[in-house]
Amino acid sequence: MALIEEENTTETKPKEMSFLQHLEELRWHLVRSAAVIVILAIVIFCMPGIFIDTIFLGPLRQDFISYKAFCAIGYKIGAGDVMCLHVKDVKLQTLGISEQFFTHMWFAFMGGLVLGFPFLLWELWKFVRPALRNKEIGPVKIFIVIASLLFLMGIGFGYFVLFPMSYNFLINYHMSDSGMIQTNQTLDDYSSFITTLTLVSGIIFELPVLVYFLTRMTLITPQFMRKFRKHAVVVILVVAAIVTPSPDVTSQMLVAVPMYLLYEISIFVSKYVVKKYKLV
Repeated sequence: MALIEEENTTETKPKEMSFLQHLEELRWHLVRSAAVIVILAIVIFCMPGIFIDTIFLGPLRQDFISYKAFCAIGYKIGAGDVMCLHVKDVKLQTLGISEQFFTHMWFAFMGGLVLGFPFLLWELWKFVRPALRNKEIGPVKIFIVIASLLFLMGIGFGYFVLFPMSYNFLINYHMSDSGMIQTNQTLDDYSSFITTLTLVSGIIFELPVLVYFLTRMTLITPQFMRKFRKHAVVVILVVAAIVTPSPDVTSQMLVAVPMYLLYEISIFVSKYVVKKYKLV
């Protein structure tokens, strides 16, 4: 239960809050978070040159930074041009008169949500802080920083690695060589794909945080995760094989290695929790 600290001449005494006071306090934290997200969304909406042309449509250009990096890595490791992606020239189509406007609004909102995520966690931290003991404040602060960094790293991984590879594989995929089937991509399809893949990647990178709480609730253990490590590796390799544009091992490892490292970090986190809290 959240507490309000009151100054006293001798010591600081906590005062319990009623249920309605809790709701009122939480409401203002959420209002401030929503306000920051809306402000960031407005800024993104008003700067289409940067956020739409450069960021949103960036993966459709051959000079996108990820394509240059993939190609450079391929040559550096002696694989030649096997990792060089040749982007298909596409024009995104709109099927409704208002589609561009609402897609613009949706992208601005998602961008505001991503950029405002650390502030949202900070507001939640301020809400629960009065209920924490002094020795708990430090670890929770670290948790907020780590959770924010992992989420932003996941967003970056999804945008710069996962999406370019998946997109170029799917846009160039042909189920028939007759030429009778063509892929005419719509703006809505592209928008949904890039936002979904990047957000899912951000959520996946929160795996160590999820494992932390699951271990605290004794739902999983490090022994359990080690036991099913081989199964996890198989799943990771299958996912990497699906999203990479070519069958070469280098491209698959570019996706699989970070995901496997997340799993190993999660085992370490689970082991740390068991040891710290003396869980059986």
